[in-house]
Amino acid sequence: MSEPAASLNPAQLEAVHHLGGPCLVLAGAGSGKTRVITHKIARLLQAGYAPGQIAAITFTNKAAAEMRERAKALIGARAAKPLVVSTFHSLGVRILRGDGQRIGLKEQFSILDSDDVLGILKDAGSSTDNALARRWQWAISGWKNQGLSSGQVEPANDDERVAQRVMQRYEERLAAFQAVDFDDLIGLPMQLLRREPEVRAKWQDQLRYLLVDEYQDTNATQYEMLKLLAGDRAMFTAVGDDDQSIYGWRGATIDNLKRLPVEYPQLRVIALEQNYRSTGHILRAANAVIGNNPKLFEKKLWSAFGDGEPVRVIECDGEEHEAERAVAFIQSQRGQGGQVAFKDFAVLYRANHQAKVFEKALRKASIPYKVSGGQSFFDRAEIKDLCAWLRLLVNNDDDPAFLRAVATPKRGIGHQTLASLGEFAGKWKTSLYEALFADSLGTALPARAVGSLHEFGRYVNDLEYRARHTTGAEDAKALLMGWLKDIDYEKHLYEGEESEKLAAARWSNVMDFVDWVSRRCGGEIENDGGLAVETEKKSVLEVAQTISVIISLAERGDEQDVVTLSTLHAAKGLEWPHVVLAGVNEGLLPFRSEDDEMTPQRLEEERRLMYVGITRARTTLAVSTLRRRKRGRDTVQGVPSRFIGEMKLHEVQVKEDPRAKLKALREAAAARAAQAVVADAKVNP
Repeated sequence: MSEPAASLNPAQLEAVHHLGGPCLVLAGAGSGKTRVITHKIARLLQAGYAPGQIAAITFTNKAAAEMRERAKALIGARAAKPLVVSTFHSLGVRILRGDGQRIGLKEQFSILDSDDVLGILKDAGSSTDNALARRWQWAISGWKNQGLSSGQVEPANDDERVAQRVMQRYEERLAAFQAVDFDDLIGLPMQLLRREPEVRAKWQDQLRYLLVDEYQDTNATQYEMLKLLAGDRAMFTAVGDDDQSIYGWRGATIDNLKRLPVEYPQLRVIALEQNYRSTGHILRAANAVIGNNPKLFEKKLWSAFGDGEPVRVIECDGEEHEAERAVAFIQSQRGQGGQVAFKDFAVLYRANHQAKVFEKALRKASIPYKVSGGQSFFDRAEIKDLCAWLRLLVNNDDDPAFLRAVATPKRGIGHQTLASLGEFAGKWKTSLYEALFADSLGTALPARAVGSLHEFGRYVNDLEYRARHTTGAEDAKALLMGWLKDIDYEKHLYEGEESEKLAAARWSNVMDFVDWVSRRCGGEIENDGGLAVETEKKSVLEVAQTISVIISLAERGDEQDVVTLSTLHAAKGLEWPHVVLAGVNEGLLPFRSEDDEMTPQRLEEERRLMYVGITRARTTLAVSTLRRRKRGRDTVQGVPSRFIGEMKLHEVQVKEDPRAKLKALREAAAARAAQAVVADAKVNP
């Protein structure tokens, strides 16, 4: 191993050196799992694997980018470049781009986002009801995550029977559009690997060792996809934590961890229990809470950092008082001296609606903040509609943008016309927009449909020409307002909303967007370090070309010195020196609505969520509970969460000497590590 391996503890070393078969690394919160993965990549290279034969798979682009950077720092940029470091969905795209033709996909298939899917579902179900279409979307996604097609679904009630019929029509439209949704990026590669032995053998030979991060968050199709890639060799390391499985509501199943030792009897299980994040008081509270859940594998976190400050429980009169106490906590910690920044603080809560009162209190105290996981301005449906048009002006081959623009607002071009256009484009391997102007389109579509498509295409061409030659704020605004009038977008918003107030709010967002783009076309005055700087005037098309960059600049950056407000789900994988865990009351955490049944399985997942919240804190943790809380329009008595009692904060606990524990672990692991080195030297990938 390289020199940095000296920093690994005995359990980490054991995990890094085990290359002879399947391995499950139980990585407790803050136990250095990414360090283990990157060092294991280095060990695999030493054992003779080529970089391109190693795949490290995780769930988010951010986690994949961090993993790649850490691998590059350890093994060098040249060795790291061929590594496959990606999300599950990126790997799915890679497989489908390479071999999707085997299941009827063209190489440049379109990937639809959530709003694109919603529009197609509303059309497939002949409905304008967004809420109903969202329910269909959730049901269909759930079935796809179980690996089911519409023909394999067994509906349990009338609602599911309707959703199944919509799913069947939705599948037909996706096939005609040569498009896939987010769930298909896992489900279709799984089907491809299962049905096509040659393709399966190709990918098994290409990816000879798999490292899978956050394994407890996998769903049924992800598990099956990984199993097919691993094949009979079963050369993989799964890294996960059963105590942090909190995504059951979106299809993740802890059963995947249970299946591993059953399906792979030779599985080596290694627990990482030394925590490099939190103090002793925080970890003992976390261990006490999670100890109430049944255990798949035994694991208990400990730290060499000492006890630190005791965990505080703050009783508050209500939500406003809770927010004031949180602000006081932040101000108190900053007032104790030292370099304590705003970005060192997080307020975590169970549900998004809890953020509002904290935002108000922080603004009142002039404390900067960001809401993590909240809806960005550019995530709003009306802004996505306008951005789709602008994307199409910039790149006529952007099929998802075409599908959204041609259908928003509706202009008499129905799903059957678009389905036929999609089949025609797939046959001739062109984009939908290019197919629209093909001389032979009349052989696939009736004259009236061709006429409607040509009218839309001519308008896009004309708009693109005007956008290219229009500069200056006033002219840009006139162009954009004329475009919105041409397509009757305001009328579309008001007809699509039952609430006139909501429609007006959405139109107000559109006006903000128009002003925002116009200012950039006009060379708006920007403040640069206290100096007024006039930027260069741009055309509407030039602004559209940089829309993704503008969006990223408009959003808050990760490095800003701001307090973080976040749901517990969005906080997983993050950490802060100082954490306020808010609203720890029955009904909020664990969450339960009035007509909701708290099953043992749900309670266990809520307890894991509490555990995740506790283990986000490094130095101080404050847990706040409400004497009275709002429930709808009513104020009800607040009952402290059962999880507060489970933390056992007032009990005298036996404290282990971390130095003695570490010495014992080293001695116990020394023989195993030595044996592993000898055995692994014989591994020939």
